[in-house]
Amino acid sequence: MSALRAAVIAALFLATACAGPTSRPATPTATAPAIPRTSAAPPPLSPFGDEPSAPRARAPLTILQLNDVYSIAPIDGRGGLARVAALKQRLAAAGRSPLLVMAGDFLSPSVASSIFKGEQMVAALNAAGLDIATFGNHEFDFGVDVLRERMKESRWTWLNSNVVDRTGNPMEGTVPYLVRSFGDLRVGFIGLCLTTDEIKRSSLGDLRLLDPYESAAKYLPALRAEKVNAIVAITHLTLAEDQALVERFPEIDLVIGGHEHSPITVTQNRTLISKAGSEAEYVARIDLARRGEALDRHFELIPIDSRLPDEPETARVVANYERRLGTEMDTVIAASLVDLDAVSLRLRSGESALGNMVADAMRESVNADVAMVNSGTIRGDRVYPAGAWTRRTLLNMHPFGNVVVEVEMTGRLLLEALTYGVSRLPAAAGQFPQVSGVTMDVHLTGPERVRNVRVGSVPLDLDRTYTVGLLDFLLTGGDGYSMFARAKPLVRAEAGELLVSVMEKYMSARRTLSPAIEKRINIVR
Repeated sequence: MSALRAAVIAALFLATACAGPTSRPATPTATAPAIPRTSAAPPPLSPFGDEPSAPRARAPLTILQLNDVYSIAPIDGRGGLARVAALKQRLAAAGRSPLLVMAGDFLSPSVASSIFKGEQMVAALNAAGLDIATFGNHEFDFGVDVLRERMKESRWTWLNSNVVDRTGNPMEGTVPYLVRSFGDLRVGFIGLCLTTDEIKRSSLGDLRLLDPYESAAKYLPALRAEKVNAIVAITHLTLAEDQALVERFPEIDLVIGGHEHSPITVTQNRTLISKAGSEAEYVARIDLARRGEALDRHFELIPIDSRLPDEPETARVVANYERRLGTEMDTVIAASLVDLDAVSLRLRSGESALGNMVADAMRESVNADVAMVNSGTIRGDRVYPAGAWTRRTLLNMHPFGNVVVEVEMTGRLLLEALTYGVSRLPAAAGQFPQVSGVTMDVHLTGPERVRNVRVGSVPLDLDRTYTVGLLDFLLTGGDGYSMFARAKPLVRAEAGELLVSVMEKYMSARRTLSPAIEKRINIVR
């Protein structure tokens, strides 16, 4: 058995254990890494009509958890909200009481959301039968006015304990806590959203973000006054923040969490913390039942794939938006006054006007000192002729779905990255950097390949700290840029914006484009 598989099984074993408020001993933390995909045939789905003697068959509540879902349709055969809807209906038909819960981040980002502003997500989640959602950082991407429109279209309960209006009351259309009864089980819910700079304050309008721990302290007594016998926090916080939450408030029995994009299951003291990955590739099923004064929690991570059929009504909604998306892809967003060269041999061995435009858009989007993009990220291997650029052209140029992130690094680390980027010259290589905000001389001979580096008009200071816009691909070591592991992330992938969306905003704001080669990278032969 591989170490990875062993770690996953160990984490799931801890998560499926039953817990009582007073009798359960403290357990160590176990985190499940992302479950790898394999080519082997997947095992059959679990029998949702449980045997009458099965412990979870007596559970009056079955929570189905989603978080960080950006697409309504399957991606590479995994996920798809029509399949999630089928899962919920199958459980209901088997006599369960399924409660479909979204732990934030679904209105953005995606190519579809850049066009429909999250409308397609609300329509599909309505059809799928979403019951409760809390805010994630990406719910605010389009500003509070768009968020309010999406909330009016939704048919579920928005649970929000720490986003308030100018009067200090929870945002209109939300409830700060919720109490629901399921048979003999009375469950109280709170909803908490992160408050970091991953939410741009300019997107909040008249809203304010309150400290999630202080908000929990305010509303948990209200749940106890309602005599609940289970407390569930639906959160969009980091795992460390979720762990701090349950350390401070041990009466919380279950955290349905988001923000991280890999499946994670943790038992922190007596509290179960669950994160179901992203893109509805998995649904976390958590059955809750009373056992005397104790609370049993039964956990299963269910893969969402072709073994589940599409639920027809949700599939109809998804198909409608997919058709509309196809039409919208041919919308003209800008016009280039010049040919833009994306021929790989030239793009990967020297400065490019198209590469300059991509790097400029990235730097502007995060307001960084510098931006770098690996040339291998720009595709097409062709010259894009002067004329109209459509959304489809953008996707042809960058089909990968990379996200723009921002990091902080010293001038010394930046120089190391630039030196690595040009290290294979004169050979063409995908690692070759296209840059913005920085210029340099590259010598093909001699001990110092990169010289005369300037940020703006000022010589690079090796000891100064700079902000740098990158793609998440590079931040995780893609194309060999392992040195970026030593940079300090400011905007991580979970809070970043798709490169194609960044490019569309940059191009449409200008309408006409004429990027040029500007001797940002001067190759001395």
